[in-house]
Amino acid sequence: MDLNSASTIVLRVLTQATSQDTAVLKPAEEQLKQWETQPGFYSVLLNIFTNHTLDVNVRWLAVLYFKNGIDRYWRRVAPQELTLEFIIATQISVLIAKVARVDCPRQWPELIPTLLESVKVQDDLRQHRALLTFYHVTKTLASKRLAADRKLFYDLASGIYSFACSLWNHHTDTFLQQVSTGNEAAAINSLERTLLSLKVLRKLTVHGFVEPHRSVEVMVSDIRLFLLLPKSSQNILVENVCRDRLEKTIILFTKVLLDFLDQHPFSFTPLIQRSLEFAVSYVFTEAGEGVVFERFIVQCMNLIKMIVKNYAYKPSKNIEDSSPETLEAHKIKTAFFTYPTLMEICRRLVTHYFLLTEEELTMWEEDPEGFTVEETGGDSWKYSLRPCTEVLFIDIFHEYNQTLTPVLLEMVHSLQGTTNMEDTSAILIKDAVYNAVGLAAYELFDSVDFDQWFKNQLLAELQVSHSRYKPIRRRVIWLIGQWISVKFKSDMRPMLYEAIRNLLQDQDLVFSLNHCLPVDDFEFRTDQFLPYLESMFTLLFQLLQEVTECDTKMHVLHVLSCVIERVNMQIRPYVGCLVQYLPLLWKQSEEHNMLRCAILTTLIHLVQGLGADSKNLYPFLLPVIQLSTDVSQPPHVYLLEDGLELWLVTLENSPCLTPELLRIFQNMSALLELSSENLKNCFKIINGYIFLSSSEFLQMYATDLCRSFCELLKDITIEGQVQVLKVVCNQNILNMQIFSSIILTILIGSCLGSIIYPMVMSTYLGVMGRVLLQNTSFFSLLLSQMACELGQELDQLLGNMIEMWVDRMDNITQPERRKLSALALLSLLPSVNR
Repeated sequence: MDLNSASTIVLRVLTQATSQDTAVLKPAEEQLKQWETQPGFYSVLLNIFTNHTLDVNVRWLAVLYFKNGIDRYWRRVAPQELTLEFIIATQISVLIAKVARVDCPRQWPELIPTLLESVKVQDDLRQHRALLTFYHVTKTLASKRLAADRKLFYDLASGIYSFACSLWNHHTDTFLQQVSTGNEAAAINSLERTLLSLKVLRKLTVHGFVEPHRSVEVMVSDIRLFLLLPKSSQNILVENVCRDRLEKTIILFTKVLLDFLDQHPFSFTPLIQRSLEFAVSYVFTEAGEGVVFERFIVQCMNLIKMIVKNYAYKPSKNIEDSSPETLEAHKIKTAFFTYPTLMEICRRLVTHYFLLTEEELTMWEEDPEGFTVEETGGDSWKYSLRPCTEVLFIDIFHEYNQTLTPVLLEMVHSLQGTTNMEDTSAILIKDAVYNAVGLAAYELFDSVDFDQWFKNQLLAELQVSHSRYKPIRRRVIWLIGQWISVKFKSDMRPMLYEAIRNLLQDQDLVFSLNHCLPVDDFEFRTDQFLPYLESMFTLLFQLLQEVTECDTKMHVLHVLSCVIERVNMQIRPYVGCLVQYLPLLWKQSEEHNMLRCAILTTLIHLVQGLGADSKNLYPFLLPVIQLSTDVSQPPHVYLLEDGLELWLVTLENSPCLTPELLRIFQNMSALLELSSENLKNCFKIINGYIFLSSSEFLQMYATDLCRSFCELLKDITIEGQVQVLKVVCNQNILNMQIFSSIILTILIGSCLGSIIYPMVMSTYLGVMGRVLLQNTSFFSLLLSQMACELGQELDQLLGNMIEMWVDRMDNITQPERRKLSALALLSLLPSVNR
């Protein structure tokens, strides 16, 4: 091992720093910390972690110190700036990129030329490392967003784009040649370089030009070429060895198109026609059979969706207000999406992509809870096939509803009546068509008489008990849920409640979990639901006990919460079982904070429904509030907002202030220090305690509260200041004396004229008026303290105060406060102070 003396010393200390013995570890860490700002230290680290003969733990620690040093000290304004003599090895691409983000190209102009030369070398290892570094540097520079940095990257891109294209073409051609000759190892290496060069090209294309009209002109044809590789009988190598890397390359092609469309919609206009032809042919015709794979289908559908929905391609209602670029893009879209094309897309989406798969049907039987947890939220449509197909259908149907509505209605009319139980294919087709009608509910409002359809067919289909008809029953109840807020007569709800109750009694969990209990909508009427309340609530509670997955328990709890919220106090006779079960569920969900949030929401509605009887829940309820609002406990990050809401409704429904309820207020000081968006609820809770028992509450917490308020007044929003003052205003005069330090701050601020906001000044004057009217001696004491602190004569101070008060009277808009201020000022007339 050929290491110089400095390297030997650093290596010995790094080895000691990996020790488990703290007596050895601590001094080593201290020494390394001292070396962090020493010139030459990072060069030594570089020599160590690139030496593969050394212990892996030592090398890992060297890399860690190297990375942290770059983050901390590689900048122009750092206290101990690293010297420019320090050279970074090209093998550590990510770290080089970190340096390049700061230094390239101004302080490190030779980096890019060096990388461009390095990717041309014949040595495979050096070439791959150089190309990897080239990619990470490009990626990092492309991520900078300041105008000056963007200009530098534009200049860089224009200078190296041609080279990047030629590099990509070279590696692509080399890969295709090696595939044809069956050279496995060489083909894999070339494909890796093709992938890296395409990554570079992606960053340059998307982020390197203001108007990149020519950047991705060749992409579509190259995707076709790569897609067809596995189809050739001679390409056993591609099918067995390169398949994963090849799919990554194909997906990267599509990402280039998607990013380009997203960032430069008008520059993408020349590619609209070719991209649509390509995507539609592979996804919606036989051309894709045996070639496409799921991730590629998702990307193609996303490409179609982005073109269809792109606002840059939609002309204004007044055509003359639209730009020529928009009109051109719209013209291309209109010419492509003809009736036959739209009809084929719609039919294929529904009858091919919407069909339940064998895997899904098997999952239904083996894992019903997993089957019901559909991945449809957030951005899942960008990555998962089923949500992707549904989102594409919704967007296309919305854009071309006049064309597609007759197509979908024809499909519905062809499926009237009960389907043959032995025809599995027909059952799955009906399920898919019903799915489409549910997704397009708002678009079909004027075209479908849903009430008649419900009475004449859907209700009957819900009552078919044959095991093979399960997909239809599940889909019908989901379909009703989609239409319930769109078009469904209120007087038919009892029939729906009856059908849902029957489904909840079914042994199949999928039915129970897919029911659409319509209690959380505008048309809900409590009187219609009450006859079903007891049985529904009992069945839902049984379902809550039966399911095991966190997501499904949250779903059932949400439905139960909605029921409780809707029927309010009429839930009281039926909640005994739930009240007994929730403590057990809370304990079981210790590792599942989102489920605990759902429990908190249920408790909020439960307390509101039980009213004063919620006092019986305190043995469970108050520890839950205590944990949820304790900022020293990690779960508070998830539970705080709902915990505060529960705390507040508990106070609002409490008949008296119990010692246990009083004790949990210990959490409040830390909450006030956060000064977060939850501050408003904190003040509501404080006022709740004061209204319940101000003397008992203030006796225990006045000192802490006063201290917290004084800190808040130093740095708080206007609304926050008003909230503090309202707490003081709500006290009787004896309690107001407890807050004398705050009132003194208010008076001083008022007299100095530092309160310029009318709302705050109005509240300040209200506090002053109450003190003056209700306890003159206390006011005089405060006035003396003010005079002492401000170094003014008492008469002068009182005169200034009266002058300020009269001047600010117009700030007081509330009649009762104007009256209070007038009376307070009049009370000063007999004063001996002039």
